[in-house]
Amino acid sequence: MKRLYWFVLDSLGIGGAPDAEEYGDAGSDTLGHIAEWFVKNEGRSLDLPNLKGLGLGAAYQLVHRQQPMGWFEECLTGTFAAASEISTGKDTPSGHWEMAGVPVNWEWVYYPNTQECFPRSLLSEIYSQSGLEGSLANRHASGTVVIEEFGNKSVQTGMPIFYTSADSVFQIAAHEDHFGLERLYQLCELVRGLTLEPLVGRVIARPFIGESGVFERTGNRRDFAVRPPKPTVLELVKDAGHEVIGLGKIGDIFAHVGMTKEVKVNGHSQLWKKTREVAAEGGLIITNFVDFDVLYGHRRDPRGYGLALEEWDRELGRFLEKMLSDDAIVITADHGNDPTWSGTDHTRERVPILMTGGQFSCLGNAGLRDSFSDIGATIGNFFGVEMDEGTVIE
Repeated sequence: MKRLYWFVLDSLGIGGAPDAEEYGDAGSDTLGHIAEWFVKNEGRSLDLPNLKGLGLGAAYQLVHRQQPMGWFEECLTGTFAAASEISTGKDTPSGHWEMAGVPVNWEWVYYPNTQECFPRSLLSEIYSQSGLEGSLANRHASGTVVIEEFGNKSVQTGMPIFYTSADSVFQIAAHEDHFGLERLYQLCELVRGLTLEPLVGRVIARPFIGESGVFERTGNRRDFAVRPPKPTVLELVKDAGHEVIGLGKIGDIFAHVGMTKEVKVNGHSQLWKKTREVAAEGGLIITNFVDFDVLYGHRRDPRGYGLALEEWDRELGRFLEKMLSDDAIVITADHGNDPTWSGTDHTRERVPILMTGGQFSCLGNAGLRDSFSDIGATIGNFFGVEMDEGTVIE
């Protein structure tokens, strides 16, 4: 039984994307700046022995010609590389689709950072078809800040909160009880249908709970993404007769296509738990660890990000102890989200590729890769399927 675990450390960029300046991100460096923050503010280096042993520092060195601050070269046990993205965006679907062998070579629609960012014609159509009297915010905003600012008014008026970011996204926040969770999902489905031409990458339901101005987002977020335009490595591995299990937000990202099973769960501890539980089913097991991005990157919290990395590394060590000799692991990221950077958006960075087990244990330095698609090509090769995009790491 072939089994490969694909772990996406959502937003763990390693800086240095060749085109970062075009995105306003020249100098961004998620891993490097977190490591620097710990040395300068806590007087210690990040404690990541398992990720370092698999080549995280070595992958970083491919980009910067030096290890992150406070790190030293390790004895390596796997294969490491650093990859650049060729897709036009720095968003979650673009990164995941390219990793899965389908680069995004078209332009998503991005809403302008103006006081009223959504077109009035689109809003009028949403109100007409949904029966809403109006909406709140209608601008670029942080998800936590926008519910602090508009949560009370949303509960009082029954109007949902519409907002966006630098990504191609239409986000809708509403109270789970006062507005209704299913009603929120239905509204997002409506908006999804109205934003297919011109094409918006995702419509996201952002439910929250609480009263009297003390609100918090819940784990019932749901992404309404479009389907990748051609088969990803997930679909090809599934068609070859293997199990393909997506955990966390993977199902939403790939529009629920290409998986034999989806496991919707929140929080890193639960994601690890469920990953272990489905291991007996074999095949391709994909887990997205989104808290790095949502809780620490977007909220510009380098300390929280670093501590979460250390806890994740400890879990990885326990996981590695239980691996079978022919199991394989691929660890990577989908974009950057430098918690020391200005604003709250993703950053355009290279990402690490770390591989161990199976045929990957002794390959060593796989160099700088020109596309995330090399990840999909390599995973496909492990399962005996061939991808149109990317070059197998071997």
